[in-house]
Amino acid sequence: MANRTWLITGVSSGFGRAMTSQLLAQGQTVIGTVRNIQKVQDLVEQYPQTFISKTLDVTNIANIHQLMEKLTQDYQIDVLVNNAGYGLFGAAEELSDAEVDRIIATDLTGSIQMVRAILPSMRAQGHGRLIQISSYGGQVAFPGNSMYHAAKFGIEGFMEAVAQEVAGFNIGVTIVEPGGARTEFRYGSAQVAKMMPAYEGNPAHAFQRMLDPANGLAPGDPQRMASRIIESVDQDPAPLRLVLGSQALQSTIDTLEKRVADFKRQTALAASTDFPAGE
Repeated sequence: MANRTWLITGVSSGFGRAMTSQLLAQGQTVIGTVRNIQKVQDLVEQYPQTFISKTLDVTNIANIHQLMEKLTQDYQIDVLVNNAGYGLFGAAEELSDAEVDRIIATDLTGSIQMVRAILPSMRAQGHGRLIQISSYGGQVAFPGNSMYHAAKFGIEGFMEAVAQEVAGFNIGVTIVEPGGARTEFRYGSAQVAKMMPAYEGNPAHAFQRMLDPANGLAPGDPQRMASRIIESVDQDPAPLRLVLGSQALQSTIDTLEKRVADFKRQTALAASTDFPAGE
């Protein structure tokens, strides 16, 4: 692998931590953002020359632009990995306004602003790779996870459009869609809304079984997933989507096939709203 400088958000745990550890072990340079520097102090001490830790809350847009202005002056950043994010579970009615605002600010707006802030420097240097950690939940929706899906469906549309905008500048875009993995995302950082008795027994509360490790662990290995993400940077052209996990891939294929079949059944209806030929 060529020597690169990577900027990864949310490196204290999960895919961010796994990718950072692997990259540093390979001799790569990583700028890692966290909200609490103490959580990566071991990496700071182990890799003083190649690991640069920065404090950042991606919900603070002003801080994003301030940090990115400084970083792009001091470093040539070859790869941006938008990894910071979390899951929020509960029926839509159960979520508070603050919970809705926060997950959109973290999982959607924060990633959008990181991309916008780094594009000028990547255009100027004539190359770059944008990696967006999404989820197969950016294609497949489950009850009790509405706002997470809102953020992931949204960021996938944004990144797919940006990929077309920046291809001419030698900037590649990859949307990563992992399935369930044994990370803190599922077994530590997941947030749950205040549940209402009205939804007891409702599919919106099925997530409770999934979040309990006693019911079986997720199949995905975060270390293997991190390796596949890292390897994708050497692919040219960049893969637009990278689905990680056999269950995630099958669920995505099943969902998309049903969606296409539904669209095809609407052929006559769609045509019925056009002006007649010649008018």
